[in-house]
Amino acid sequence: MKVLITGATGLVGSEIVQLSLRKKYTVHYVTTRRDKIVDQENYKGFYWNPKQLEIDSSCLEGVDVIINLAGASISKKWTTSHKKAVLESRINTVRSLHRLLSENTHQVRQVVAASALGIYPSSLVEKYDESDDEVSTSFLGEVVEAWEKEVDTLSSLDVEIAKIRIGIVLSQHGGALTEMVKPVKLGAAAALGSGKQWQSWIHVTDLAKLFLFCAEKQLTGIYNGVASHPVTNKEMTREIAKQLEKPFILPNVPAFMMKLMLGEMSTIVLESQYLKNDKIKNKGFKFQYDTIETALKECLA
Repeated sequence: MKVLITGATGLVGSEIVQLSLRKKYTVHYVTTRRDKIVDQENYKGFYWNPKQLEIDSSCLEGVDVIINLAGASISKKWTTSHKKAVLESRINTVRSLHRLLSENTHQVRQVVAASALGIYPSSLVEKYDESDDEVSTSFLGEVVEAWEKEVDTLSSLDVEIAKIRIGIVLSQHGGALTEMVKPVKLGAAAALGSGKQWQSWIHVTDLAKLFLFCAEKQLTGIYNGVASHPVTNKEMTREIAKQLEKPFILPNVPAFMMKLMLGEMSTIVLESQYLKNDKIKNKGFKFQYDTIETALKECLA
C-alpha cells in the first residue's frame, strides 16, 4: 500500500509514518518547508502551500490512501488570529486535496481524515457514540463541524471517506501529556475544575494503528478514536502522580482560575466528553493500551 500523509511530521503523523514503514508501505508526505523534503526508497516528500491551495501533483503517483492530519495546533493561545488559523488551516488543507484529486489522474480509493472529540457537547452524564449528532456550541465544536463538512466534499470525487474523532493523545514524545506531567513533577498535582469532567484518551501507538486499520480494511464513516475506558480529570491526574511517585494531595484548581489563566482556551481542560468506541472494536480493531494504567506506564517509563 502507498499512503500520502498530510501532517506527517506531527505527533500522530510521525507515529503513522514509522508504523507504515515497518509494514513495508510506501509513504509520501507533503510539507510547507522545502528543506524538509527527502527522497528515500519508501519515504518521499513533496512541497505544498495549503494557503494558496498549491501542491506538487506528483505526490499522488501510485497512492492508494490519503491520511489527512494537517491543521494548526489548538494548544497555542486562542487569540483572534490564531483561532482563524485553527479553522482556516483545516479547511484549506482539505480544499487543497480536493483540488489535487479533481485536477489530476490518480488511483486514490480512500481518505482517512482526522477529526476531534470537540464536536460533541460537554456533558458529565452523556456517553457519546458516532450516531450522536448534536454539535457543541463551543469554538472547537464549530471548527470540527466545519472541518468534517469540508472532508465530506471529497466524496463527490469518487473516493471513500473515513473520519477519526480523536481524543486526548497520550505519548512520551509530547502533546497533552507533557503539559499534564509538568505540575505533577513539581509536586503540584491537582485536579482541574470539578475534576469530574470526562477525558476520553488514546495512546498514540493505538491511534496510528487505528488510522492504518481503517485504510487496510477500507472502512468508511465516523469512528471515535479513543480507548475503551475514559477517566475523569481527577483520575487522570491521580494516575499520573502514581506513575511518577509524586503526591496527590492538593485541592482542585477552581474553574474560574483556569478561565482567568487560559480564557476561552480553558474549555480544552474543563469540558467533559465521554466517548464510546464499540463501533471500531466491532470492526475487529484491538487496542494495545486500553486502560489508563497501561498507557501511562508506557508513556512515563
